[in-house]
Amino acid sequence: MGSTHDTSVQTVVLGITGCIAAYKACELTRALMREGIRVKAVMTEAATHFVGPLTLRTLTDQPVAVSLWDDPGSSPVHHISLAEEADVFVIAPATANVIAKLAQGRADDILTTTALATEATLVIAPAMNTHMWRAEATRANLQTLRDRGAVIVEPESGELACGDVGEGRLAPLEDIMDAVRYELSRSLDLSDRHVLVTAGPTYEPIDPVRFIGNASSGKTGYAIAEECARRGARVTLVSGPTALSDPFEVDTVRVTTALEMQAAVRRAFGDADAVIATAAVSDFRPEVFSSDKVKKGEAPDSVRLVRNPDILEGLGEDKIDTVLIGFAAETQDVEQYARLKLESKNLDLVVANDVSVPGLGFGGDMNKVILVDRHGTRELPTASKRVIARSIADELSRLLCERDIRL
Repeated sequence: MGSTHDTSVQTVVLGITGCIAAYKACELTRALMREGIRVKAVMTEAATHFVGPLTLRTLTDQPVAVSLWDDPGSSPVHHISLAEEADVFVIAPATANVIAKLAQGRADDILTTTALATEATLVIAPAMNTHMWRAEATRANLQTLRDRGAVIVEPESGELACGDVGEGRLAPLEDIMDAVRYELSRSLDLSDRHVLVTAGPTYEPIDPVRFIGNASSGKTGYAIAEECARRGARVTLVSGPTALSDPFEVDTVRVTTALEMQAAVRRAFGDADAVIATAAVSDFRPEVFSSDKVKKGEAPDSVRLVRNPDILEGLGEDKIDTVLIGFAAETQDVEQYARLKLESKNLDLVVANDVSVPGLGFGGDMNKVILVDRHGTRELPTASKRVIARSIADELSRLLCERDIRL
């Protein structure tokens, strides 16, 4: 997102690291270009000992980035321009060293700096000695990258350059191509859509310093907003109070109370193709708000509450063709309550989870959810909220395609 490059042609930034399998990057380049994809190569200094930059320059007809100190011509900050141009960022082959750097967020060369700056999906095809592949540190680093949404194309078994036989051989070209094709297909699958996302809690003030609220962090909603924007959507995020920064390329509207959220949602709902309502809206608010802090000794024994409007229910009543996705945070009978919510609020999909499970749901970075629609229930494995956001965006894309067919 944010790039000014020609969007009529999709771009793969191809990272090449110092591995004997680096020569296969030339074959991958040719295969990508045969499918009409622009390829821009980024090489570590070690990679140049196995394949020359001139080879990649000749194959791609594009400048090849080898150093942070290259003269990129018209681009003032080369690694940033490359990061923004990428629809998918492929690293093939990826050494254990570069995988470790990516997992740690290190940026000490042109490849790792560009990878850290990109919003595109990382497709990583490791290649290394069997013992390095099986090392506990490598396995942990790969899992870290998976949790952040990277796609790992597992190596195959075979004879390795060192003479060993086992896992670690770069995956077959077609396996890498399949992963790239899939990521490219969904990198723009929400183009020209307007997606409205709600996120975070609402705070209902009792007085200027006290409120009724909940523990929602907003992380899932923000991750969904970012994922939809990355895939080409125009995104409006209506957020309750959170500690999160505004997502890139997203129109963020900050609110505090349920009534403020309802008003902001209604303003954006008119031309929205879809609404993904992740916000944990307070069901009640104090009937009376004190403009001055209520002193402890003067506080009443009880606070009278009134119901807040059900924002999602109202949208379900008014929707015609808008896709509506709701969330259900439950502590028991999760699927049963999710299906009840699906029907009662006229939703297309409910994402439900058990918030009583320690470490999952509110506040954390991981979650385990089920997807409930009129066709059935699908359980997703425990994953980071960023990975779950990708699955929800996939579901949204499917629902929008189904809607378009009906229309």
